[in-house]
Amino acid sequence: QSGRAVAFLTRSELLLSRLPAAPCRILEVGVGLGTTYAMLTSKGYQVHGITPDAQQIAYIREQAGNDISISCLRLEDYQAASESYDVVLFQESSQYIEPLVIFNQTLDLLVTSGSLLIIDEFALRRIQPGMDGLNQIDEMVALAERFGFELVERLDLSSLAAPTLDYLLKATTAHRQQLIDDLDLQPGMLDELYVSNQAYREKYASGRYGYGLLHFRKKSAPKWRMRLVEDRHTDAVLALFERVFAHHMEADMLRWKYAENRGRGIGIWRDGRLIGHYGGMQRDILFFGQPATAVQIGDVMVESSERGVFTRKGPFTLMTATFLERYIGFGKPYLLGFGFPGHRHMKLAEIQGLYASVGCMIELSWPALSRMPKWLTCLQVVGAEDNWAASAIDELWQQMAADLNSAIVGVRDWQYLAHRYFSHPRHDYQVVLVKDRFGVRFRVALVLRREQGRCELVDVVAPLRDIPVAIAHARRLAGIGGNTRLFCRITEGFASLFETVGCIRQELDIHIPANIWSSGPAPDTLQGHWWLMSGDTDYR
Repeated sequence: QSGRAVAFLTRSELLLSRLPAAPCRILEVGVGLGTTYAMLTSKGYQVHGITPDAQQIAYIREQAGNDISISCLRLEDYQAASESYDVVLFQESSQYIEPLVIFNQTLDLLVTSGSLLIIDEFALRRIQPGMDGLNQIDEMVALAERFGFELVERLDLSSLAAPTLDYLLKATTAHRQQLIDDLDLQPGMLDELYVSNQAYREKYASGRYGYGLLHFRKKSAPKWRMRLVEDRHTDAVLALFERVFAHHMEADMLRWKYAENRGRGIGIWRDGRLIGHYGGMQRDILFFGQPATAVQIGDVMVESSERGVFTRKGPFTLMTATFLERYIGFGKPYLLGFGFPGHRHMKLAEIQGLYASVGCMIELSWPALSRMPKWLTCLQVVGAEDNWAASAIDELWQQMAADLNSAIVGVRDWQYLAHRYFSHPRHDYQVVLVKDRFGVRFRVALVLRREQGRCELVDVVAPLRDIPVAIAHARRLAGIGGNTRLFCRITEGFASLFETVGCIRQELDIHIPANIWSSGPAPDTLQGHWWLMSGDTDYR
C-alpha cells in the first residue's frame, strides 16, 4: 500500500504542476474511485467527471455525498458545448478508449491552447504477435499531431509503476493463504495471477511497456478530421464510392463486407463531408502453419478534388498510416494486412514508407475441355443448404493447410466458403466437389464464376498434388457451360503448381502489399509466401 500511496502522491504533484491556476474547467475522463476528482475539487478546480461504471459513481457518492458532478457515460457518448473545458484529463483510462475517439472529442471540448493530459501505461516497443491492450506511445503522439495538437511534454514515469508490480508479486506470495481464504479463491487462480504479474513485470524490465505522461496543447482544427466509420455513415460511404468509382454499390454489399465485426474502416472528413475511406475486412489465416488473423484492405478511396494532395500529410497517407498504426502488426488486432493495389497506388505507398511489395498476381488460362466425363472421378454440385458437404470441405482444407505449412494462406473451411460464396449479395458462384467414382474420397473443391462469357476458377480447396485434377475438371466445367476458355489468378509464388499443359501465362498489374509503417513481420520473411486467388478479393 505504501508503494501505491507514494505513486499517487507523485502523480498528484506532477498533475498539479501542469494545471492552470484554479478555478479552471477540467473534464476528468475515467474517475475511478474519485481520488483525483476529490483532490482537484478541494483545490478549487471546476471538475466534471465521466465514467461508464455506475458502481464507481455510487461509491463516490457514499464517500462524498450527492453533490458531485459526474456523469455515467462513455467518452464517445458525452456531449457538451464546444470549447467547454480548459483541460481534459485521462489518468489510467486512455488505454480503454479508442484513440480516434479521444482526439476527436478532446479537439471539440477544449478551448484553443487548452491542455490534454494523459497519464497512463503505454507500449514502448512491440516485438511479437498477439494483442497487448496498450496504446503505443509513439503512435499516440503521431495521431495527436494529425489532429492539430502540439506535444508540450513527454515524461517517462515507469519508475513509479515498477514498485507497484513488485509489491503485487510479493504480496500474493506472502499472503497467499489469507487471500485464498478471504476471497474464496481456487489456488490455481492465484498461480495464474502471479504468472501474469511476472510477465507484466518482465515487459517493464525489458522496455516493452512503460508508464508515462503526455501533455498536449490544442493549436487549431486540422484541415481533415479522421473518424472510425460506423453503421450511421453507410449512406456517406456509398455516396463517396459512387463519386470516386462512377458506379453504385448497394448497402447490403457494404454490410456483407463489414457488418458483425467482419471489418473496420477509417474515414476522413472535410467540412462535414466524407472525402476519404480506408477499409479492411478480417480474415483468419495460417501464418506458416500457425493460426493468425489478417485484414484484407479494400474500398480505399479519396475524392478526386482531394486526390492530388499525395504528400505525407495528405488524406491518403493520413488514413493509411492511422489504419496501420491502429490495427496491423505486433500487438494489434491483425498480424498482417494484404490487398491488391495496382502499380500506381503501390508505388505511392512505397514512396510514403507505408507498404512494401511481397508478391504479385499472375493470370493463367486454358482452352476449355470437352464435356466427356472422366471415368475415375465424378462431380457433385454443392448448394448453400448442403450441410453434408461441410465435413468433406473441412477435410480437404486440412490437407491443403498441411501442404501449405510454409506459406501464408487464408482459411478455406466450410464456414468461410459459406459466407464468401453462398452469402455474396451480388455474384453467383458454383461450388463443385470432385469425388473418386469408385470410392468415398473427395479430391477437390472448386469454386467457379461465369461472367460475360468467361469462366473463372475463383478458388480451390485441395491437397496440392491434386491441383492438376482441379484444373482438368474446371476446364471441363467451362466447356459444359459453353465457355471457350478457363482462367484463374494466383500469386506468382504458387503459379507453377497451376501451369499445366496448354496454359497461357499473363503478368498482371496487381501487387501484394505488406505493412512497413508499424512494427510487424519483416517484408523479406513474407516475400513470395502468400497464397492468394481471386476468391481472396472482395470484388470478384
